[in-house]
Amino acid sequence: MTATHCPYCSLQCGIELETRAGAVTALTGLESFPTNRGGLCRKGSTALELLAHPERLTSPLLRVGDELVPVDWDTALDRVAAEIRRVQERYGPDAVGCFGGGGLTNEKAYQFGKFARVALRSASIDYNGRFCMSSAAAAATRSFGIDRGLPFPLPDIAEADVLLLVGSNPADTMPPAMRWFEAGRERGAEHIVVDPRYTATAAAAHRHLQPVPGTDLALANGLLHIAIADGLVDEEYVRTRTTGFDEVRRAVRADWPDRVERTTGVPVAALRATVHALASAGQAMILTARGAEQHADGTDTVTAWINLALALGLQGRPGSGWATVTGQGNGQGGREHGQKADQLPGYRKLADPAARAHVAGVWGVDPDSLPQPGVSAYELLDSLGTDVKMLLLGASNPVVSAPNAAHVRRRMESLDFLVVTDFFLSESARMADVVFPTTQFAEEEGTLTNLEGRVLRRRKAVEPPAGVRSELEIWHALAARLGRGEFFPTEPREVYDELRRASAGGPADYAGISWERLDAGEELFWPCPSDDHPGTPRLFAELFAHPDGKARFMAVTPRGVTERTDVTYPFLLTTGRSRAHYQSGTQTRRSPTLAAAEPEALAEVHPDLARLLGLTDGDLVRLTTRRASAEVRIRCTRTIRRDTVFVPFHWPGVNDLTSARLDPTSRMPEFKACAVAVSRVPAPLSTPQEVPA
Repeated sequence: MTATHCPYCSLQCGIELETRAGAVTALTGLESFPTNRGGLCRKGSTALELLAHPERLTSPLLRVGDELVPVDWDTALDRVAAEIRRVQERYGPDAVGCFGGGGLTNEKAYQFGKFARVALRSASIDYNGRFCMSSAAAAATRSFGIDRGLPFPLPDIAEADVLLLVGSNPADTMPPAMRWFEAGRERGAEHIVVDPRYTATAAAAHRHLQPVPGTDLALANGLLHIAIADGLVDEEYVRTRTTGFDEVRRAVRADWPDRVERTTGVPVAALRATVHALASAGQAMILTARGAEQHADGTDTVTAWINLALALGLQGRPGSGWATVTGQGNGQGGREHGQKADQLPGYRKLADPAARAHVAGVWGVDPDSLPQPGVSAYELLDSLGTDVKMLLLGASNPVVSAPNAAHVRRRMESLDFLVVTDFFLSESARMADVVFPTTQFAEEEGTLTNLEGRVLRRRKAVEPPAGVRSELEIWHALAARLGRGEFFPTEPREVYDELRRASAGGPADYAGISWERLDAGEELFWPCPSDDHPGTPRLFAELFAHPDGKARFMAVTPRGVTERTDVTYPFLLTTGRSRAHYQSGTQTRRSPTLAAAEPEALAEVHPDLARLLGLTDGDLVRLTTRRASAEVRIRCTRTIRRDTVFVPFHWPGVNDLTSARLDPTSRMPEFKACAVAVSRVPAPLSTPQEVPA
């Protein structure tokens, strides 16, 4: 039996793999792992369906005319290296870009960022985590001085007497985590869910607030207004542990309850009951997720919820505080070690001379040789074919997952050369000039960091198929052809030890989290600066990460949904995840079990809206936004607002509809709210039957 972790979401549930004759024959939940305690969702429990899948890539592919044909590794690597040299000689180093994925191990994420800056000397790198949790990361960093998804272990959720969950549906997206929510309710906790949909999570809660999509900031400010007016603020906490509250107090004066009700659709009585419940609880939590964050004002929206938590004195108290529910498998580790355009390992800033000097010293290069920060993920994709002529795409599928995806597809078509590493031929990989086949979770060693900041060991159970290589081997081989191979080891443990040195002294300090300690079963959360340090499962008990040790209140004001409805586009479209599928669906849409459970995207509409439009359940409709149209079937349900349409984004075409307006701080696109029209797709005329003579 091999103890490792699920290849899907940021829970990184513990699993055990049973092998026989060189193949994995069974997958079970690991009872001893504290996050899931043996529980698994349907995605994790079916992960073995992908290891020996008939569509698994087992050879490099090279485009010859309109076809991708199998070639040997040297041919593919030589061609890619030649194209890198050609493009950079003609257009400069930044003309070759890198776009990574949030599922890469810490070692791969670290090495990809290093490859861009040392082998390519390019500023053009970012990753798909920018589309997932960047607004929460930006808000936490400016409020607390540091970002870690959950600043406490997941089981602490069970200790909260009142829990407010904003824009998250873990009952569908992270079912194993629900054991901690259920444990809280069993001991008498009150749970409140904020979501435009009456989700499975909302159904289990005591109260559901159903705001208009894009109005969460106004809602949070309205709750803080009530807290101030009703004398619920923890003035001692605010005075001793925070700064900036007076400005926030002035800013929310305009958010009086009646006005917030008109903006959000949430009744004043529900607003008052919610904030009084939070303020009167012995322990209270506010958890936000993508529903609050994937907006053009997502950073400010999360900041408003943090302001509420600080005003009530929650942050840093046991069983209390604000946190974000990070989504992608290694979304936390992926953003800590250098895939983001502005970051170096350890959550250091690329523009900081001291950070550049430290990391360059570990890498053995001149700090001045490192590029300055580049542009964010969508801006990088938008520059394809113009500023960026060649792209190395690692374990990501942006032609499905990016906002305004039809535009991204056109930009990718305009590239001189596209290289993709993946284990399936995703929609993006089908556009490539070279595709490199890579290892899956059961075939590799490494580390990951889950939503709690807990560093985990991924362990190899079986050998990969012949012809498949790790990204560490691929980047080393390319770097060697570019004359920089000595900087890129291929053994995960060696890369991880280098990562630890590079992170030492940074905000995300892994220096004391050794491979040996992880293999010995120690539960280690960063920061952990030395070999004898126990790690930090709970942050902010005494100090925040700003130099003065205090949290920062930040005054934020609602700007509203940036794309307004009108007579042509009269409804609001919002997107999200479903229970059976994950991210762009590259893996889950290939799982026979999961594809059978949810074979297509279904648009949720309220029965009243369906009647207004003359539609019935199962009708094929055309959703049209100011960017594109997509055809989907509808599912009539009373769980959605009458003015809102919800579609899961795991299928091609859905994100063609969404808006690429960006948050000015995090550069997060506004996935969660845009104007949409709904119309029936006429049934095709039946072919007339020939009448016999």
